[in-house]
Amino acid sequence: MTRPFNFSAGPAAIPDAVLIQAASEMLDWHGSGMGVMEMSHRGKEFMSIYEEAEADLRELLAVPAHFKILFMQGGGIAENAIVPLNLSQEGTVDFVVTGSWSQKSFKEAAQFCSPHLAASAQSTKFTTVPSPAAWQLSGNASYVHICTNETIDGVEYHALPDLKALGSNAPLVIDFSSHVASRSIDWSKVGLAFGGAQKNLGPAGLTLVVVREDLLGNAMKHCPSAFNYKLVADNGSMFNTPPTYSIYIAGLVFKWLKAQTENGMTGVAAMEQRNMAKAKLLYDYLDQSQLYENRVDTSCRSRMNIPFYLRDESRNDAFLAGAKARGLLQLKGHKSVGGMRASIYNAMPLEGVQALVSYLKDFETKQA
Repeated sequence: MTRPFNFSAGPAAIPDAVLIQAASEMLDWHGSGMGVMEMSHRGKEFMSIYEEAEADLRELLAVPAHFKILFMQGGGIAENAIVPLNLSQEGTVDFVVTGSWSQKSFKEAAQFCSPHLAASAQSTKFTTVPSPAAWQLSGNASYVHICTNETIDGVEYHALPDLKALGSNAPLVIDFSSHVASRSIDWSKVGLAFGGAQKNLGPAGLTLVVVREDLLGNAMKHCPSAFNYKLVADNGSMFNTPPTYSIYIAGLVFKWLKAQTENGMTGVAAMEQRNMAKAKLLYDYLDQSQLYENRVDTSCRSRMNIPFYLRDESRNDAFLAGAKARGLLQLKGHKSVGGMRASIYNAMPLEGVQALVSYLKDFETKQA
């Protein structure tokens, strides 16, 4: 069966092979007589699923041993509150706002700490990343928060900032929801990373938190127990019932990622090569087009989320209808910014981007 190409920003496409395996195991996982959704989260069957998923993720992302991997719930939006509840100690937190998601994080944190705007790209309509050299960092920040890939605005950090070189001893917190496992991470520069799984790693419901051990144990007294990172870590993500089926599917995605190869590379390194090729193909066409435009500065364009606009927006509806007829789904941009957006996460094959570029060409030719 030929499936359409799904460019949704999240919940997003999941590899076909993963969906096929999950379907085959729906009623009976490995002869247990139970589907995964029916299992006790503390039973030996699910514990084996959980332990493999955690080990595979640690290997994929090259997470050092002194970091804990937590499988939680609530999504990135909940983490905008949970992170300050655990790390801020009600003090100052530095924020660099580069788009819609880091802006939400900045506003949410005000309920729990004193957020300080160290830099903002709002003056460029979130088409740039402010140079770290120009950030106005506090001298006493509990941590520094950035969103390393802005799903809505299509802005991505191509390198993590070195806070120590900038004169800050604060840990760096990154929201990597929409590009986790698409590229390598320099963990020496990171204190905590969080992200919802529903864009690049699996279905909605699972939230990943990767946190340096020395940052545990600082939660506010009024932090709910289920959101206290130390309690979650001490209980192996089993303090409360975790999102079991989402963990199972994510675990299958981790194994799929580990098996991917590209130019002699495997795993995340292979995906990074593939993602670079997909993004280049689409950006190259948009940049030479007379009908479409991408407004993000070339220095910080996202490889995962590519927003673009028709110069004549009266043609938007015709464009979307034609795309759907060609089996190209979910290309409408976020309601806050309009236009179009192609999310080309790990599960999007090169053939999907080739099909999109072919349609872009055909539509432009017919509209000329």
